Amino acid sequence: MLVLLAMIILIILVGGLTRLTDSGLSITTWELFVGSLPPLTTDKWMEYFNLYKTIPEFKEQNFDMTLNEFKVIFWWEWAHRQLGRLIGLTVLIPMIYFTFKNGFWILKKYGVIFFLVCLQGFIGWYMVSSGLVERVDVSHYRLSVHLLTAFLILSIVFWKFLQLTNLKENQISIRLYLIKFFILLIFLQLIIGAFVSGMDAGKIYNSWPMMGSNFFPDDSRYNEFLSLKVFDNPSIVQFLHRLLAYLIIVNYIYLLILAFKETNKVVLKPVLIIGIILLFQVGLGILTILSGVKIVYASLHQINSIFIILSTLYFLYISKYKDVIN
Repeated sequence: MLVLLAMIILIILVGGLTRLTDSGLSITTWELFVGSLPPLTTDKWMEYFNLYKTIPEFKEQNFDMTLNEFKVIFWWEWAHRQLGRLIGLTVLIPMIYFTFKNGFWILKKYGVIFFLVCLQGFIGWYMVSSGLVERVDVSHYRLSVHLLTAFLILSIVFWKFLQLTNLKENQISIRLYLIKFFILLIFLQLIIGAFVSGMDAGKIYNSWPMMGSNFFPDDSRYNEFLSLKVFDNPSIVQFLHRLLAYLIIVNYIYLLILAFKETNKVVLKPVLIIGIILLFQVGLGILTILSGVKIVYASLHQINSIFIILSTLYFLYISKYKDVIN
C-alpha cells in the first residue's frame, strides 16, 4: 500500500507537469493495449508527429514546432500513461494473489481501488479527446474530474493504509464534521485549481493581493456569477481560487483554536503540521501568481496539496468525537 501510495503521488506530479508543459495532447490515440514501448525508429516518431499535426493545438499554437521539440512533450505524456499502466498492475497483481491466499474479502475490500484506477484511465482519455477536434486545450471541466479522481484514489489508498496500522483513536471534543468540512473545502479548492490550470487562468493577473487595481478582477462584473458560464471566465476562476484559499485559512484558524483548547494534546501536533503545510501552500500559490506561473512553483503548489490532504485525513483518522455532558 505504501508503494502504491508513492506511485500515485508520482503520477499526480507527472500529470501536473504534463499539463504545465502542454504535453497532454502529444499522443492523439488512446492506445489501450499498445504504446508501452516508445517510438524506436525515425519512421515511428514521424508517425506520432504527423498525427499531432492534425489537431488544433499544432495548427493554431505549435505550427512551427520541430520534431525534437515534439519529442519533449511526447515523453511527458508517454511517462504519464506508463505510470498509469504500472499503477493498474500494482493494484491488480497483489489483489489477485491475496484474494486466492486470504479469501474473497480482499477483493471486496480493495476492489474499489482497482475499479477507480481503471475508471481513471477512461476519464483520462475522455479528457484528452476534448482537445483533439475544436480546442487547443483539453476541457477544464474534464481536467478537474481527472484530477479529482486521482485525489479520491489517493485518499482511499491512504485511508486503507491507516487501517492496517496500529494507530489508535483519540477522544476529542472537536466535532468531526468540522474536520470533514475542512477536507471538503480542500477538495473543492482542487476542482477550482484544475479550472485555473485548464484555462491558464493563473497567467491573467500576476499581482497579489489585488487583481489589477481591485480585489475583484478589473475585467469582470459581479453579475457574471448569475450566469451558468461563470466557470468559463478565467479571471473569475482565479478570483474564486483566491477567495476559497482565504476561506480555508479562516476555517483552519478555527480548528487550531479548538485544538489549543482541547484537553487531549495529542491532536495538537497533527493540527500544527497541517498549518505548516497550509502556510507553505499559500506561499507557493502567491509565488506561482507573481512569477507568471513558473513551472517549478506551480508544480510544488500542486504537490503540496497532496500533503494537505494526507495530513488532514490522518488527523481525521486518529480523532473520535467525545460527547461532553455539561
